[in-house]
Amino acid sequence: MKLQRVSAIAAREWREIVRDRLFFALAFIVPALLMLLFGYGLSLDVENIPFTVVDYDRSALSRDYSWQFIGSRYFKFQGYSDSESEAGRKLTSGQVRMTLVIPERFGHDLEAPGRAAVQTVIDGTFPSRAMTTRGYVEAINADFSRERLARLPVLSGMKGVVLQSRYLYNQNVSSIRSLAPKLIMVVLMLSPPFLTALGIVREKENGSIFNIYSSDISRGEFLLGKLAPYVAISTFNILTLWCFACLLYQVPFKGDFAFFLLASWIYVLCTTGIGLLVSVLVSTQVAAMIVTLVVTMIPSILYSGLIIPIASLGSGARVVAHIVPAMYYADIVVGCFLKGIGPGALWRQLLVLTAYALILFSLGYALFSKRPRT
Repeated sequence: MKLQRVSAIAAREWREIVRDRLFFALAFIVPALLMLLFGYGLSLDVENIPFTVVDYDRSALSRDYSWQFIGSRYFKFQGYSDSESEAGRKLTSGQVRMTLVIPERFGHDLEAPGRAAVQTVIDGTFPSRAMTTRGYVEAINADFSRERLARLPVLSGMKGVVLQSRYLYNQNVSSIRSLAPKLIMVVLMLSPPFLTALGIVREKENGSIFNIYSSDISRGEFLLGKLAPYVAISTFNILTLWCFACLLYQVPFKGDFAFFLLASWIYVLCTTGIGLLVSVLVSTQVAAMIVTLVVTMIPSILYSGLIIPIASLGSGARVVAHIVPAMYYADIVVGCFLKGIGPGALWRQLLVLTAYALILFSLGYALFSKRPRT
């Protein structure tokens, strides 16, 4: 292998990228744009839930109870409703997502020995949001009940259990702090394969690949020179995405930066290898885009822990998650950003990514041939 030939192919490919506006945008603009769109458009925070109150009791205690929800930052009060049918119409139209129904004699039952009943009707069209809303309702109801018990003279001298919860690694439970590191994984799973697959398949479509077939350049020299610019561009994008996460989304970086760069670079080799395999299997740029989209976007979003934790997936889905490299890199970026851990705890994930890179490039090298099929 001659480095002069590799550098000549790499320089030629770089000129093609710079001259082609579409490729230049895919290389430098689209990754940053995806980070912005996903970061501002994808949020798992459940706040400002619109709700209405049906208060049949209209007592001081019922108003006090409803104000526990009205004053919460998790709910957004949309006014009282005169009846449950009126509240039902608001739920159907999407004006509210929850109805709080306070029955008659609520205040009387609350003052008397026993229990007072209330009803909440929650829109279940979004199951995860509905379960989170139910958790908020139960927490507010528990706080109200605890305050009421503390006021009773009979029980005022009793000592209860005080529960204090603390969230590690993400004290504010902000979704963007969890999502931003994983978005680096998503963008690096999408961009390098697209660039690689389109760059090689473009040679097939315009016929310039035949110059390579007829030359004395080895397939190793061609592939290395062809892929080197895309790996370099992706390395630049790693730094750009890291700056977006730390400076724009204010996610703290607590880990070893050198280890993060090494793991990210190996992950880029994995995703570039995916693009190489796709370019070997297809012959048109349209087919390359479709196949690359299927094999990269679905695993990076559904089977990486981006939205659904791996432990919550079904048995078959967990097998798929362990097959694709996205899950392993997601563990690394979350560990580096939020947990402050390094190679001592993440060496297994790094080893798996290294194995993936070697396997993918070996397959791409074996399948690529200078003697085209006829």
